Amino acid sequence: MDLFEAVFHGIIIASTPLVFAAIGELVVEKSGVLNLGVEGMMIIGAVCSFVVTIETGSYVYGVIAAIISGSIAASLFGFVTQYFLSNQVASGLSLTIFGLGMAALIGQSYTGLSLTEFPELNILTLNNIPILNNILFSYDYLVYVSIFLVFAVYYFLNKSKFGLILKAVGDNHDAAYSLGYSVKRIRFFAILFGGACAGLGGCYLSLVQTPFWVENMTSGRGWIALVIVVFSVWRPLWILVGAYIFGGITIIQLHIQGIGINIESQYLSMLPYIVTIFVLVFISTNKRRLTNNSPACLNKIFNADL
Repeated sequence: MDLFEAVFHGIIIASTPLVFAAIGELVVEKSGVLNLGVEGMMIIGAVCSFVVTIETGSYVYGVIAAIISGSIAASLFGFVTQYFLSNQVASGLSLTIFGLGMAALIGQSYTGLSLTEFPELNILTLNNIPILNNILFSYDYLVYVSIFLVFAVYYFLNKSKFGLILKAVGDNHDAAYSLGYSVKRIRFFAILFGGACAGLGGCYLSLVQTPFWVENMTSGRGWIALVIVVFSVWRPLWILVGAYIFGGITIIQLHIQGIGINIESQYLSMLPYIVTIFVLVFISTNKRRLTNNSPACLNKIFNADL
């Protein structure tokens, strides 16, 4: 039971950054924008939240810093793609490269510093139920925020007027514009939201999962988040499934090493990324499913002057 609880707890912790980053990117792509800069926004959020927390001693300020810094990084992408009409793929890749370099510069003098344990949820009435408390209520606040955010996005996209407008912009931006909706403004705010979520994902890495700063600590999680969006077929609730599957693979490979199974550690470290490639190949075989569910105007430039 102790091993099960440890594995389950580890999966939730490893999956939470992916949940944040993927749900933000899902909203961005639902608006018709493809932002490949998730990795860059995550690492910016990670370093800014860590620096602010170290300097102020407040985790609240650190989380706020992650949201703001991720949004600022996303705004750069938003301006060049929506108002200067630059290529979305090239701009997203540039944002990732910029974020990794900027984070290394900012965090240079903070390498080796560590933080205390992030506050956990403590429900006094459940403390007398050890198994239930350990499995469901022994996590930090951000875990529950990530789960709530997924359901909030589901409600927003499917039940609210603004969510339906955002999906309409992603499916047919010309028709949405003809009805009087500002396509660029809607997409820009979706990009800001995606940046804030990616910043939260990075913040979780540096404040909770590994509470110290290490250069390039995102280690490709931004790219995995992009795969999770495709894996979920742009459905919010499936983001949780995809994120927990990939997080589970990461944790299981660590426990395989821990129990002494004779497999080279390098192969086990490759496992999450190998699975990512196989998932992409498997999803790509069903073209109809992707076409029916993906936003029709994804990665298409909108210019009202044309």
